[in-house]
Amino acid sequence: MAKEGVEKAEETEQMIEKEAGKEPAEGSGGSHRLGDAQEMRAVVLAGFGGLNKLRVTRKAMPEPQDGELKIRVKACGLNFIDLMVRQGNIDNPPKTPLVPGFECSGIVEALGDSVKGYEIGDRVMAFVNYNAWAEVVCTPVEFVYKIPDDMSFSEAAAFPMNFVTAYMMLFEVANLQEGMSVLVHSAGGGVGQAVAQLCSTIPNVTVFGTASTFKHEAIKDSVTHLFDRNADYVQEVKRISAEGVDIVLDCLCGDNTGKGLSLLKPLGTYILYGSSNMVTGETKSFFSFAKSWWQVEKVNPIKLYEENKVIAGFSLLNLLFKQGRAGLIRGVVDKLIGLYNQKKIKPVVDSLWALEEVKEAMQRIHDRGNIGKLILDVEKTPTPLMANDSTETSEAGEEEEDHEGDSENKERMPFIQ
Repeated sequence: MAKEGVEKAEETEQMIEKEAGKEPAEGSGGSHRLGDAQEMRAVVLAGFGGLNKLRVTRKAMPEPQDGELKIRVKACGLNFIDLMVRQGNIDNPPKTPLVPGFECSGIVEALGDSVKGYEIGDRVMAFVNYNAWAEVVCTPVEFVYKIPDDMSFSEAAAFPMNFVTAYMMLFEVANLQEGMSVLVHSAGGGVGQAVAQLCSTIPNVTVFGTASTFKHEAIKDSVTHLFDRNADYVQEVKRISAEGVDIVLDCLCGDNTGKGLSLLKPLGTYILYGSSNMVTGETKSFFSFAKSWWQVEKVNPIKLYEENKVIAGFSLLNLLFKQGRAGLIRGVVDKLIGLYNQKKIKPVVDSLWALEEVKEAMQRIHDRGNIGKLILDVEKTPTPLMANDSTETSEAGEEEEDHEGDSENKERMPFIQ
């Protein structure tokens, strides 16, 4: 039960509107009401499949339970795992309909019982176990972090998943030290750029990266050696470093697992933290899943022992929501905010999209077109071309084929930072 009533919520909404340079509407806190119930906009996944399974609709606004904070959302992060969730391409997928999204930033609007250390109006970023892509979220206090005054809401929404994942892999799992070398796939993505920035905080670390050729110019200053994602990067790395690398960070899976292990130096660490090779189209492909699984090299523990190599996996969401390591993650976030305040790291935001533009944003990730993080800006007004694309449709529209026109989507671009 919330400590603050509707009057306090309305006061906070007015403060938020004032911050955005808007005058609050007379007699209203800005929320839509149905009788006594307040409503909010949210992206809803109606069922697993293609982009047309997503739409923006109105839902009842949640209220914080004991130990939770209610956050008026300003921005949400969009990650590759969200594409896999949409397709149902994960272990034990939740039941639909659901509101996707695992991270957001915004302003604390209400506090549940027993919450300490936060006040109404605090600027925060948070992990959410689904439900992030909405105007309002409630999440346990252990997953919420205050953000620096000079960090924008879009930066804050780009911060938790990417930088915590990168930090945990480099320093907690692989023990990155001075003079080591790192190979990271998808170097132009949000995690890839976070890895490159964190490596720059340690002296004499060499970063090898794979990325689409068109991204090389934009990221060349953050990566020591860049290779095209379709090139024979194993030979390219060995040409530069005959012994290989100390750390391999693999978000692709498939045959890249064997290649990564072959590149490890003695005492090197290979970490799998994703399987994007399983996503080759808009909908789940059993062929891609089977191909990726079949191409994974079967690991022989005796061979690892003989070659002094380490193989590991990392899932931040499982660590948070299933394995109870919120305290560990809070310590990591504190360190990362310290690095941000020292101007040593800064989230790379690719582009901002309205909630109603979520389909087009996801298509940009499908096309591997982003450099850095895509952000859903809750207050952004959709462009006229997109205004009706992701809003709630009739039941007849829900039965359409799960295929979108790629050429049409590519023509529609939001604000690019």
